[in-house]
Amino acid sequence: QVQLVESGGGLVQPGGSLRLSCVTSGITFNSYAMSWYRQAPGKERELVASITRTGASTDYANSVKGRFTISRDNAKKTVYLQMNSLKPEDTAAYYCKATLPFAAYVYWGQGTQVTVSS
Repeated sequence: QVQLVESGGGLVQPGGSLRLSCVTSGITFNSYAMSWYRQAPGKERELVASITRTGASTDYANSVKGRFTISRDNAKKTVYLQMNSLKPEDTAAYYCKATLPFAAYVYWGQGTQVTVSS
């Protein structure tokens, strides 16, 4: 059974930091590209950051460049999202996604809520 379990969300003041984690099981983790998405109320889900299978390449939405960092630990089958200088507009449910390149396999986590407010 495939599971992606996010954690690390919470309430933080503007300018603060959070580190999200997504622990996976049931997949060959180092075969999957990993990404973080977010969805705010009333808005579509959007890609925040992605990382290749080896971690050699990353990509970010313009809105988070320079503030967020995606990383992975293949030994721990975990992907992380370090979020710094958080803004109220970063408030959303954050989801991790596992994608097997060139195949039809895509898996999602259940999400973790991030709220940035004073």
